[in-house]
Amino acid sequence: MEGRSWYGIIEHMLNTSAEHVMWAPGDSIVVAVSGGPDSVALLYAMEEISRLHTPLRLICAHVHHGFRPEESDAEADLVRDLAARLSLPFEMARVDVPRYMEESGKGPQEAARELRYRFLHEIAARYEARSIALAHHADDQAETVMLHLLRGSGPGGLSGMRFVRREKKVQLIRPLLRMYKTDLVRACEEKRFPYAIDSTNDQRKYRRNAVRLDVLPFLGQYNEQLVSSLNRMAEILSAEDEHMDAEAHKTYEELVHREEGRSVIKVPAFRELTVALQRRLIKLILNYLPSDSENVDFHKIEAVRRGLIQHHPTTWNLDLGGTTAAVREYDTASFFTREREHPSMASAGYHHEIHCSLDSGFIRFPEAKGAISWKKLTDLSEIRIPAGPDVALLDEEHLTFPLIVRTRTPGDMMQLMGLNGSKKVKDIFIDDKIPPSLRPFIPLVCDGSGAVLWIPGIRRSSHAAVQADTSSVIYMSWHTDGGTVTGD
Repeated sequence: MEGRSWYGIIEHMLNTSAEHVMWAPGDSIVVAVSGGPDSVALLYAMEEISRLHTPLRLICAHVHHGFRPEESDAEADLVRDLAARLSLPFEMARVDVPRYMEESGKGPQEAARELRYRFLHEIAARYEARSIALAHHADDQAETVMLHLLRGSGPGGLSGMRFVRREKKVQLIRPLLRMYKTDLVRACEEKRFPYAIDSTNDQRKYRRNAVRLDVLPFLGQYNEQLVSSLNRMAEILSAEDEHMDAEAHKTYEELVHREEGRSVIKVPAFRELTVALQRRLIKLILNYLPSDSENVDFHKIEAVRRGLIQHHPTTWNLDLGGTTAAVREYDTASFFTREREHPSMASAGYHHEIHCSLDSGFIRFPEAKGAISWKKLTDLSEIRIPAGPDVALLDEEHLTFPLIVRTRTPGDMMQLMGLNGSKKVKDIFIDDKIPPSLRPFIPLVCDGSGAVLWIPGIRRSSHAAVQADTSSVIYMSWHTDGGTVTGD
């Protein structure tokens, strides 16, 4: 690989910034500087760009991890001196990584990274910075892609680090991501920039180091351009991943709607999507939920996807870990957290009386998203044949009052029109594909003897049916108010 001159590095960074819109005149940028050659080169290059090309307000930020007390102290002094030499503000934090590891259960590198980024975001907020500049380069990118490949990541992981990524209202920018470490080290030596060497870089107990020292050199025997190839693959997949993400967000807006804190989607529409889009849509739905589950992994996504595309069973509950769950009810799927319970998990039950002394009335049932109205008719010329299950005509003389409107109880039976005998209300709900989450809220109209007369919107019983000699009729209607209790 042909080496770059210092001015070639500056030109490359300017081109990368223009391509990815990394900065604009007057921007405040926090530059993360560990003291290694890559971050030192970044700091000097950013300072030169600010001085000669695009005026920027730079803040030099350093984290003292405390792993190697003497080395860490020397690195902190080095970075402090660099900031002073360049007349830049200097910010430093000492973090207790071992303590955070014990509290969080995270490994040393993950814990150090979280504390480091937390500090950088605090500095960015303090200086009202638009961006945090990071010194990741092409060799880092190759290591990241290989690590993700070993973990079995999808396109998002194999696309590696992004040139620009928004995080907590701040842009993370990586102006060196197409450059190689040998060029950066050579530039530091040619320009006589002082830099530190991290002694832990040669410790294979850290997986990233093992990949850099063992895995990549071994595979490089079969591809001399391996690092370049991995970077090229990452850039290709990054663009394609962004395209698929945009498609997933578009599909989310079209197919997913919110109901009482739940994300709801129709199964037939979901089945029409490609497999790739199905997976991304599920991941997006789960990521949007206020869940304490950090790991939306392939196995969970695939379990949900397979449950949605299969024709049987058509109802199921799936615990996705943490507080997250998914429920399918026939042609509808819901995703929610237990802080916002699915209706089937909530308590239900009500009991209203309708007395014969009232000639008309109206009762709303918010739980069932509807209302029942009734009136007494004695002029039979006013009677019209019911148009469907939303209307019931009852022969008053064959009713025991008061009429009761209640939710179902175990063992409820109903005499069906045109059939000899009765059928369980539960089986009627199943036959009509009433979602289990709605069943506890659907009203049943019964008379004082306990006979089920009518399930509004669903079915009328044969009890108290209007006959030719009927003289007085109770006319009842079901009115929905934006929801529905009927099956699709």
